[in-house]
Amino acid sequence: MTEARKKRVAVLMGGWSAEREVSLSSGRGCAEALREKGYDVVEIDPPRDPAALAGLLTPKPDVVFNALHGRGGEDGHIQALLNLMGISYTHSGLLASAVAMDKPMAKTVFAAAGLPVVEGRVASREEILAETVMPAPYVVKPANEGSSVGVIIVREGQNHVLAAEQLKDEMLVERFIPGREITVAVMGDKALGVIEIVSRGTWYDYEAKYAVGGSTHICPAQLPPATYAEAERIAVTAHQALGCRGVSRADLRYDDTGTDTGAGPGKLYLLEVNTQPGMTPTSLVPDAARAAGISYADLCAWMVESATCDA
Repeated sequence: MTEARKKRVAVLMGGWSAEREVSLSSGRGCAEALREKGYDVVEIDPPRDPAALAGLLTPKPDVVFNALHGRGGEDGHIQALLNLMGISYTHSGLLASAVAMDKPMAKTVFAAAGLPVVEGRVASREEILAETVMPAPYVVKPANEGSSVGVIIVREGQNHVLAAEQLKDEMLVERFIPGREITVAVMGDKALGVIEIVSRGTWYDYEAKYAVGGSTHICPAQLPPATYAEAERIAVTAHQALGCRGVSRADLRYDDTGTDTGAGPGKLYLLEVNTQPGMTPTSLVPDAARAAGISYADLCAWMVESATCDA
């Protein structure tokens, strides 16, 4: 066993966000894989109180494996605490995490980098309920949640009031893009290939993402070669534009609905970048890594070995 394999790794999992259960599943899988690799692993379900968490991280581990998802663990808060404590951690740093979690801000960064984003804007609850935002169909999503939490697809003729209890004071509203759901995992500065997601339901919602059998992953995605390469380029460019490190995952839509009618090639749209992608048995990043010849355990170990701390 090499000296590197003796590192003490604290896996943060669970937390208090709407994605707690997914995080617990990710964290358990990562902890088990790291133990198989010979690391000294401790699992921590962090409290919301920073002082209490700091106490749980004393004595300091060599590395924190951040398996938290959603608010608190993915938006820069945990990253800020770990920076202050001088502990190296996996995935992106404070600034990249905060910007990526703020969907409107991330869209601004992507557009500035010349990436194809969906038309949309932040709208108030009142505007959405009054049906004055944009013509249907469109998508309404929280500005700072992940895993499709709180996402609503508004179709023509739908009674918006039915979804009123799901609306926050401000939401991001975007034009609905028809076509296919694709995703690209990025490891370091390299794309791990393109996956197409075929949901069992009407769209790739929280259930489709995490329920066994909720979706099918086609890896590699059956796309025209130029489109496949462009999807990888967009994902890597988005990763770099945000300043991400470690592993991220870009979600895109591929509108090929007019290709059969001679309307020309389809178009890719970047939806968002997930800086803390799921590592559950049904998650996309492990599938992408496997297709690239990287085992789940090797992927987890690579994340630990590439962990760092913001200066």
